Amino acid sequence: MAATRARVDQSAWNLECSAAVSTTKLEAALKKVSSQAAQYEHHMKDLESKLAESLSNFRAIDSLLQEAFSGLRRNTQRADQALGKQVSHITQELDSSMESLTQLAEDLPTIQTQVADIRKVYDSGRKKAQFLVTDLTWLNTEFYERWRLIIFTSSSPVSWRWKALMRFFFAVSFIAFVWLTWITVWGGYRGYRAGTVWGERLMS
Repeated sequence: MAATRARVDQSAWNLECSAAVSTTKLEAALKKVSSQAAQYEHHMKDLESKLAESLSNFRAIDSLLQEAFSGLRRNTQRADQALGKQVSHITQELDSSMESLTQLAEDLPTIQTQVADIRKVYDSGRKKAQFLVTDLTWLNTEFYERWRLIIFTSSSPVSWRWKALMRFFFAVSFIAFVWLTWITVWGGYRGYRAGTVWGERLMS
């Protein structure tokens, strides 16, 4: 009887111990589950805020896209209208320009010939004007200066025959002058010597 009672008490104690152990495990599991639930709740709130922010950004982007699409549609309509109105005008302008270029290409050889003729006339007139200025300058030069330029330089505007003739006359005149000067000096010297001799004779 006592043994049976001891067995019963042992069984009851084992049940209480197992109940205490299971309650502790249950509390620990409950705490762990509560902590995970709080973390999940926190993550859910973060996801909810991020989703709200993304939704707001999506709405803003959608609004910008709608505005851009509307602007593109308006610009496309304007471009189509301008294209329909301006293409014919541009085509007419191009046709007119092509006609003008064709006419200019046909007239260009004639214009070049006329320009060449005008250039020849201009060059001829310029040369004649230069010759005229040179002749007037030569005519306004004094006789002595002209004579000097003809004889001693090659820049005088006269023919080579006239230069040769003037230089020949100058050479003849120079030789005659030197010859007369020599005769005069030699005659004076001889007269001086003769006077000196006659004076010495008269003194003696």
